[in-house]
Amino acid sequence: MSVTLAAELAAESRASITAVIVIEVPAELPLAAHMKDEEAAARTALESARAISASYGVRMRAREIRSRARGEAIVAEAAAVGADLIVVSASRTGRLGRHAPLFGKTVDYVLRHASCRVLVAAPPRRR
Repeated sequence: MSVTLAAELAAESRASITAVIVIEVPAELPLAAHMKDEEAAARTALESARAISASYGVRMRAREIRSRARGEAIVAEAAAVGADLIVVSASRTGRLGRHAPLFGKTVDYVLRHASCRVLVAAPPRRR
């Protein structure tokens, strides 16, 4: 959903997309550890993103990043490429309260630390 939204926005403004997939590596493993299932899922997701971007006529750069924390990796990559906007996909945590993040730790981190605008693509709340 977020790739389609990003592609629509990029097509309207004649921009390009940097699609980022973060493989979150547990602390007990080295960052270069082979994580076959996660690596295969990342490749599949990036190929899907390429196809969606191409269908909108949008140029896309794909990045697979290994990190201990997704949010930090997304914010760092956005800063490195000079992003104007981060489109991040999120599902609601279901927790509501004064200190509970609405979308989870990754989106919460991105919203708090990104130096550019952030658009959260979340599915509608079930009734």
